[in-house]
Amino acid sequence: MQALFYMDMGQNDSKEAVKLFCENFVTSKRNLPFFLELINGVIEAMPEIDSAIERFSSNWKISRMSIVDRNIMRLAVYEMLFRKDIPSKVSINEAIDIGKKFGTKESGAFINGILDSIRIALEEEK
Repeated sequence: MQALFYMDMGQNDSKEAVKLFCENFVTSKRNLPFFLELINGVIEAMPEIDSAIERFSSNWKISRMSIVDRNIMRLAVYEMLFRKDIPSKVSINEAIDIGKKFGTKESGAFINGILDSIRIALEEEK
């Protein structure tokens, strides 16, 4: 979430921005491949991810959402859409916890409402 926040604030999601973030903040070489998969996956699928978030957020455009909330949801939606090895409920619970820690007091409920709606829609599509 912090890498996505960093890139969102600078409006730069280039490979160079990812590299710069990694050089300064990623300390675990063991987790680097998973981190890069998530970040690059979110960046690559962002139009689809943002569309899903907006579709299930009543009257909220992605640009109006808190930067923290939208990037937490981007990660969770990426996992829900593309990481079948991670249960959707796990992605949602982690997103809620991160939202409560880094967002506002309303972030947990806001994130939960949107992500749970997306989860239900994905389950109905199956």
